[in-house]
Amino acid sequence: VYILVDFRRVKKKHRQLQDMQRLSASTIEYFPEADGVEEEDYQQLIRLLCREYKQTETELSARIFDMEEYYAVWAHQIKTPIAFMRLSLQNVDSALSRRLESDLLRIEHYVEMVLMYVRLDSKSTDYVISRCSLDGIICRALRRFSGEFIQKRLSLSYEPVETEAITDEKWLGFVVEQVLSNALKYTPQGSVSIYMEPEGVLCIRDTGIGIAPEDLPRVFEKGYTGYNGRSHRKASGLGLYLCREILTRLGHSVSAESQVDHGTTIRIDLRQHKTIQE
Repeated sequence: VYILVDFRRVKKKHRQLQDMQRLSASTIEYFPEADGVEEEDYQQLIRLLCREYKQTETELSARIFDMEEYYAVWAHQIKTPIAFMRLSLQNVDSALSRRLESDLLRIEHYVEMVLMYVRLDSKSTDYVISRCSLDGIICRALRRFSGEFIQKRLSLSYEPVETEAITDEKWLGFVVEQVLSNALKYTPQGSVSIYMEPEGVLCIRDTGIGIAPEDLPRVFEKGYTGYNGRSHRKASGLGLYLCREILTRLGHSVSAESQVDHGTTIRIDLRQHKTIQE
């Protein structure tokens, strides 16, 4: 009888400890009853570690929040002189003014990239999932980069895709703008094409310098620039990484197909989607 009772007691404690393993350190509040002084000491040590973990987590959350606030204010402040410079250049039509406007657009895009990078894993990120018109998102991006198309004399092949997607309009718009920015950056001459493949896959194709075969599997990795990015010194290694991370959070996917000196095709698969819980 004693062995049976002891077995049931050990089995019950084992189940309790297994349940505790599914909890995070910050949510552990109780322990099974200790069987001796040594076990009590271990439990006390674990409680101490949990308290330190909670304190560290709280301090880290506060630092992240402060960093987000700082970059939000910084972005607002830096956009003010950018807007002023753009207004100053509106009444000037010259090769230099057009080049400056293009550079200002790049600066503004890099500022937005920093904000997206900071907010990517933030708990306050505001995903708003709804049925969105892809043509509206694409047209806004094209209007923004219209000056670069003219300056570089690149042709554009685009007809309304007349497709809707269940997604977040702001975040998907950033992805489309980032892909277009890359296409313009690495296409010295030729064209950019935007079209839909069957089954809801948005394609953005350029006739630029392309991506080396050994670099293609890693172009979506954080910080990876590849041979072309290093040789042209224009790559940060964050653009396509952000695209993949954003699309993953929206329930979409992205892939790249490329050939050196023949261009690159980025495919954004919008068929699968999920509702993001706040």
